Amino acid sequence: MILQTGMRTDIPAFFSKWFVNRLTEGFVLVRSPYNPQLVTKYLISPHVVDLIGFCSKNPAPMLPHLDLLEPYGQFWFVTITPYGRDIEPHVPDKFTVMKSFKELSKRVGICRVSWRYDPIFISEKYTVERHIADFETMASELAGYTRVCVISFIDLYAKVLRNFPEARSVSLEDQIRLAKEFVRIGKRLGIRIQSCAEGTHLAPYGVDISGCMAPETIEQAMGMPLKFPKGKFLRESCACIGGNDIGAYDSCGHLCRYCYATSRQEAFEENIRKHDPNSPLLIGHILPGDKIHEAKQISWKHLQTALF
Repeated sequence: MILQTGMRTDIPAFFSKWFVNRLTEGFVLVRSPYNPQLVTKYLISPHVVDLIGFCSKNPAPMLPHLDLLEPYGQFWFVTITPYGRDIEPHVPDKFTVMKSFKELSKRVGICRVSWRYDPIFISEKYTVERHIADFETMASELAGYTRVCVISFIDLYAKVLRNFPEARSVSLEDQIRLAKEFVRIGKRLGIRIQSCAEGTHLAPYGVDISGCMAPETIEQAMGMPLKFPKGKFLRESCACIGGNDIGAYDSCGHLCRYCYATSRQEAFEENIRKHDPNSPLLIGHILPGDKIHEAKQISWKHLQTALF
């Protein structure tokens, strides 16, 4: 199975101490975002967890603890965009993050890291021309440390529009122009451009639409074939394999205006006050009336072995 850490918050950036404690103690509790009294217990053991997935804008706090991840497969998405503090108010300087990315790539291996340049939006400040120029600068810096750059375009969820009301969808014309230029730059630098849940319309321009966490990506990170259970795709719109996320919404301190996972700053501040790095829950503690059930966890390595 995949234990995912990055679809609801940025655990490496803000909760590395908590995550190290969970790795050490060998389990984690996760409160359901849809039924708050339902709590799931996941074992964190290489016997059942094949790969731990990360998605971060700042992997630096986890770099001193990478030895704890050695028994597991791992895959890292690191998001690096051209936006400034007007859009990403608490994200570190881009060149600082790229430095951490390169160190991460050297330590875990190039097949276990991927650069995300997303979400892409267009404005008077962040024009198509600026995106192309900034992408080329970043790609030149990261060449040799990643083979893939994942792109996607902004989705105007209700949470996004609440925090970023001036955001607009990217036109098909601009999507195609950006895709063509990114592919051109990527080919020169050895970086494949891959889309995330964007359909098939960019494929004719050289974009890989196979999925950013497709089975092949996971097997390359693991260095072995796996037997994936049926029905584990993350979304209907892509071929990515889903994982079990241990994060919590409204807990990421980057407070990016385009983020779907944080509804408002007040909710984030309330959750941070509840965070205890020694708790098995990311936010708060077990409460009266909570129902804890143990997840059914199966190693996909063992399923593959069973075939033979």
